[in-house]
Amino acid sequence: MALPSELRNTSVVKKNLPDRTRDQVAKAILEGGPASAADLSAKLAITPAGIRRHLDALVSEGVLFARDPYTTAANLRGRGRPSKVFVMTDLGRERFEHSYDDLAVSALKFMASKSGTTLVKEFAQSRAADISRRASLLVSKKKSISEKSQALAEFLNSDGFAATTHKRAMGEELCQNHCPIAHVAAEFPELCEAETEAFSELLGTHVQRLATIAHGEGVCTTFIPTSSQLLKSGKGK
Repeated sequence: MALPSELRNTSVVKKNLPDRTRDQVAKAILEGGPASAADLSAKLAITPAGIRRHLDALVSEGVLFARDPYTTAANLRGRGRPSKVFVMTDLGRERFEHSYDDLAVSALKFMASKSGTTLVKEFAQSRAADISRRASLLVSKKKSISEKSQALAEFLNSDGFAATTHKRAMGEELCQNHCPIAHVAAEFPELCEAETEAFSELLGTHVQRLATIAHGEGVCTTFIPTSSQLLKSGKGK
């Protein structure tokens, strides 16, 4: 006897649900940066056993990898060894559609072969100038560096960088949890360097790029000093 259509489709629905949840787990790390299983369990309202099952699957698929968290004063005060955090891999980022392709890399390689790094630097500076031009309207309306940093993160989000800001001692930390041009920037660091200069220009202060996805880190991190002493001395450069 044939089953009603809604019953026949039940197995399909059950089969697709884990994949959809798994994508939510991966997207949470893409947008929020490295996270522990406990953090993800709380954020997504998934049981600890369930979140670990999805994380294990994503690690097996090569979408995520697990590493020890960076040591901070906060986790040094805690008891025991800090839980591992899960970080997005290049393969995982590709699932969320990088806005680069092989043609871009080939074009930059051709430019470099013809003029050394001159044309590549000019292209990187032109891209950075475009970022400054488009972001300046949003950022220039803000007064404090903290407000400007948040406005810059908002702009970067609209460009697909999944950016967030976090308060740190003597400054702000701007995190770009996704980089649409990571593979291109891995071969041409001039793009990251010019982007950092654009951030400095937009914020009106020296900034320091601490890590980049292009160089294998899980997040592009930029330190933005707000301490008057650091601003005067230029130590944030």
